[in-house]
Amino acid sequence: MNRILKSLVGGLVLSAALVSAPAFAEMKVGVINYQRLMAESPQAKVALEAIQNEFKPREADLQRTQGMLKGKEEKLQKDAATMSESQRTQAEKELRDGARDFTRKQQEIQDDFNARRNEEMTKLQRVLVEEVQAYSKAQGFDLVLADGVIYFANSLDITPAILSSLTGRKAPAPAASKPAK
Repeated sequence: MNRILKSLVGGLVLSAALVSAPAFAEMKVGVINYQRLMAESPQAKVALEAIQNEFKPREADLQRTQGMLKGKEEKLQKDAATMSESQRTQAEKELRDGARDFTRKQQEIQDDFNARRNEEMTKLQRVLVEEVQAYSKAQGFDLVLADGVIYFANSLDITPAILSSLTGRKAPAPAASKPAK
């Protein structure tokens, strides 16, 4: 009984594939390289540059702090022999506290940067999906594939055409966020 059921299901699947084969022959299929769109679109470049500019003041402040710590460390190493025990202990404590604060600030900046980048990449993904959909509809594509495609012929790749279309669109300015600390 089980063998008959498997044969019947197999036959139905085979006949469905044969009947629909002509429909697949007429389908217009395209493939996009989504990672390339994310990396090369003008909108992505504008967003990344804006985020980097937003964080430049905080990074410059971090660089200054790092320079001050290095200077204090060099001074401690140079003057340690002539310092009293209490002066050396105080200088070492200040250096440790400064290094701890530096590490905390560095981590804060990195976390804030990642959060902002994720916000902008989410907005960019929406723009890219809308553009791919609009382009696909305008060009009469029945199916457009992206991630998870193992192989495709270059003739199916519509990524360059979509990049050209995105270049023609004005890149929106990134949303103003809270000023960097």
